[in-house]
Amino acid sequence: MNLAIVQPKVQAYLEKHSTTPLHTFILKGSPFKDITIQELAQQLDGLRRTKKKLPLWHRTKGILFPPKLNLEQTSSEVTAHYKASIMEGSTLLDGTGGFGIDAYYFAQKKDEVTHIEKNEKLSALAKRNAALLGQSNIQFIQGDTIEYLSSQNTFYDCIYLDPGRRLDSMGKVFMLKDCLPNVPLYKQLLLSHCTYLWIKTAPLLDITAGIKELETVEEIHIVAVNNEVKELLWKVGNVQKSDVKVAVVNLESKQPAITFTLDTAQNAEAHYANPKKYLYEPNAALLKSGAFNWVSQYFKIDKLGEHSHLYTSDELITFPGRTFEINKVLPYKKNISKELDFEKANITTRNFPITVDRLRKKLKIKDGGDVYAFFTTLENGNLVVLICKKK
Repeated sequence: MNLAIVQPKVQAYLEKHSTTPLHTFILKGSPFKDITIQELAQQLDGLRRTKKKLPLWHRTKGILFPPKLNLEQTSSEVTAHYKASIMEGSTLLDGTGGFGIDAYYFAQKKDEVTHIEKNEKLSALAKRNAALLGQSNIQFIQGDTIEYLSSQNTFYDCIYLDPGRRLDSMGKVFMLKDCLPNVPLYKQLLLSHCTYLWIKTAPLLDITAGIKELETVEEIHIVAVNNEVKELLWKVGNVQKSDVKVAVVNLESKQPAITFTLDTAQNAEAHYANPKKYLYEPNAALLKSGAFNWVSQYFKIDKLGEHSHLYTSDELITFPGRTFEINKVLPYKKNISKELDFEKANITTRNFPITVDRLRKKLKIKDGGDVYAFFTTLENGNLVVLICKKK
């Protein structure tokens, strides 16, 4: 950690080159004897990467940034803030502390937070930046969480972990046992030091597989930001619950969070119908939940097909996703291009045998515009095109 970088003249130099291409910036070399061009480039890259993801860190003068991989792997401010809002109690251990974004927001809600990070440089950066941001209730420990807990009697209200996949597991089906730390292996140790264990995983992890591995899951939070699923959060206790709560959240949108239980979702029955006046497309987090029949039953809307995951109604409802008004319903056939009176449209396929790219080439339709065309399969097996406008 080279503190010479925080000098005003260095910060001004980085600001001056805020839009300079990184490779051009590197070729210029460093104008400072005590700072390498690699160190400058890392800070410039960090400033750019944090502008939207970590605006507080971006705008705070003197923040030091880690290599880009660490920034790519860290939580965004908006997801970290959400995590901090749902974890109970006053004490928390962040066992995979990283750059310290989650720990900072946990510390906004907790009396005491412990940040443990194996990477010595990353641990030092997180500690230094937290002090700069004025967050004094975080204890920083450089080391291995499993080793630390094995030698301590400390008890926390919550332990939070963001396990990373081992390099030798890449390409395999995503399983928690293939991550570090190995949560299934050390679950009992972890739970002996806390009331609740919270695990963050990538959206790639299958919900059923995750429940099978963790066994005593109480809650699953599917967290999206602007309709892109960013992470799954698993609340694990000591006792097997009869049912699991699912929370579906689409942050930075006007859509409210939705909660249901897995048992309710699994026992729900969908109602099917041909396209009516309105069309509904669930947001990405709701799609990830797999509660397709529950959506139909809960919102009292009809499903177009078992595997199409599009819904319809005659009366307009408030829906967690995109809503459209259907203008035309066309049977899909070889000469359908003759019936399409537009050259530009936003195309979506749901349970359809032809990809979007192939449809664009075949029908000579450019991307964009105000027309939305859904190519899908109805419950009776018929292929149709729904020509819509967005509500």
